[in-house]
Amino acid sequence: MSNNPSFKNMMHQSDSEHVNFTLLPFHGEHKRAISSVAFAPGEISSTKSTYSPALACSASADGTAKIWTLTQDHMTSKTNESTKTKNSYSLPVMGNFIGHSRGINDVVWNSTGSYIATASDDKTARLWDVETHIPLIEFSGHTNFVFSVKFNPQSNLIVTGSFDETVKLWDVRTGECVSTLPAHSDPVTSVDFNRDGTLIASGSYDGLIRVWDTATGECLKTMYAEGNPPVSFLRFSPNGKFLLSNTLDSRLRMWQLVGDLNSA
Repeated sequence: MSNNPSFKNMMHQSDSEHVNFTLLPFHGEHKRAISSVAFAPGEISSTKSTYSPALACSASADGTAKIWTLTQDHMTSKTNESTKTKNSYSLPVMGNFIGHSRGINDVVWNSTGSYIATASDDKTARLWDVETHIPLIEFSGHTNFVFSVKFNPQSNLIVTGSFDETVKLWDVRTGECVSTLPAHSDPVTSVDFNRDGTLIASGSYDGLIRVWDTATGECLKTMYAEGNPPVSFLRFSPNGKFLLSNTLDSRLRMWQLVGDLNSA
C-alpha cells in the first residue's frame, strides 16, 4: 500500500462510502462474441438527423461492426413482465458494417469521427465511412490474422499488428503499405501511436515491447519484463511519456520513455 497520505485518504473515503459500480440497463447485441468496443471521439453531427448523438462502435467475431447511439432519448425501453416495470433499454443501431469474411478483432475511430478502421481474421484491415457504412479501402498484405489497428492523430496513416509477426504502416488515402516492420518473433497483439504520431509501439507474444520511429521505421527501444511474459495490450499515455502494458502474468506495467529512446 502506498505511503502517500492523499492516496490513503482516498482509499479510506472509498471504503467508508461503500462506492460501487452500477450496471446501466442499456444493451446491444451481436451474433457472436464481442472483441472490441470504442467510444467516438466526440459528438458527431449527422447530416441525416437533427441531433448529435453520443456514439460507440463494437466489433465482433460474427464479422461485423456496429455503431450504437448512446443518447437515452433514442433508446427503446423494454418492460419486465414479472414486475411490469421498465428496466432495460435497447441501444439503437446507427449502422452495420458488413464486409469482412471472418471475425473482427479490433475497431478504432479516426480523430474526427468520420471513419472507423477494423482489423480482422480474414488477414485484412478496412476503412469505413461512418455516415454511409460503406467500406472505402481494404488494406491487404498481411499473411495471417490482423489483431490490432490504430489511426495516427492526423488520421492519414493507420498501423496494424498481425499474427504474421509484422507491423505494417498504411496510407489511408491510397490503401498502400508504406512500410513493413519485421517487428517480432511471435504474433503482434497490440499497436499504438503516440500523441503526435511520431512513434509507434508494438507488443507481442514474444514478450517484447518495441518503440519505432514512424518516419524511418527504426527500432528506438526494446523493453521486456522478467521472464518475458507475453504482451496482450499496450497504450501510450496521453502525454507520450509512458507506455502502459498488459501481460499474461496478470500484471500491468508502466514504462518510462522520455529521454530513453536510443536503446534498441
